Amino acid sequence: MKYKKLTQEQIIISLDRLTRFKKTGDKYLRVFSDLIHSNLLEPTVKKSDITKMDYAVITEIVSEIFNYTLGKPDNLIINKKIEEYENSIFVNDDNAKLLLKNKINYETAINILPQNVPVNLKWLKTLYTAENLQENRRIHLLKFPIENVILAEGITEEVLLPAFAKFLGYDFYANGIQVIAAGGKNQVVKMYYKLAEELKIPIFVLLDQDAEENIRQIEPKLRPIDRIHLVSCGEFEDLLPKSLIIKVVNSLFKNFLSITEMDLPDNLPTAKVLEEIFKTKGLHEFKKSEFAKLVRDNIVCQSDISEEIRTIIGEISRVKQIS
Repeated sequence: MKYKKLTQEQIIISLDRLTRFKKTGDKYLRVFSDLIHSNLLEPTVKKSDITKMDYAVITEIVSEIFNYTLGKPDNLIINKKIEEYENSIFVNDDNAKLLLKNKINYETAINILPQNVPVNLKWLKTLYTAENLQENRRIHLLKFPIENVILAEGITEEVLLPAFAKFLGYDFYANGIQVIAAGGKNQVVKMYYKLAEELKIPIFVLLDQDAEENIRQIEPKLRPIDRIHLVSCGEFEDLLPKSLIIKVVNSLFKNFLSITEMDLPDNLPTAKVLEEIFKTKGLHEFKKSEFAKLVRDNIVCQSDISEEIRTIIGEISRVKQIS
């Protein structure tokens, strides 16, 4: 066989994609297919035919492509740690397990990585010397290995849950917590079905108050290690203390407006009220994602965290003990 050497960009992109939190077989086959299509010169193989090849052969070819560029590895310490990690997180079939048994020269490859890289690549850079992966994660706040998934409806939860938890002394990165925003309650159900079949680790499902029917859809498939929390009133935004919302709005628009508790009635959804305030005051469009980031940056005292948010964080922190 004849190969073309990998570029530095190809190596970095491939390592990044191989270590993301995605189903093992899917991500490995996609990355390996791209590398074979781009860097196997002879014999030429159509991309559509690569998935029909024996997976052991795919793995061997990709290992040769990497090592043609980087040299043969002195050892496979990192490879074995990645293999053990992926198999501990995901329900992998025999083909996925074959892809994990590669001989990529990770030890040399990680030296190519720049200093400022995503957290998954920071984790990869520590694997060679890490004796205990959990302790390594806690020390360096790496998030990997991931041990618990929080499945929520929207971006607000994705942004704010880690921030509230950190203020309460429970760091999501140190404890291997991955938050996934599904994009609505119906999408939460679909994603839960998918993740419950793919993952070996616990899933904590967080839903708004109006999602009782969605919970009934999840319950028949709910695994013993998983938990559901239904918000007691409205949406997650309604759990934010009024004092915190007022502080954020008044700080953001201090030269244009000032709101009080009178502007935040109890009987209306917080997000709708804020949309109306932004609209009637002639401000820019209210966007949940942007507002969540502003809230995150203004969490400075205990009164900024409501009792139910504290309860949710407490339930999340106990999931591993339950499992």
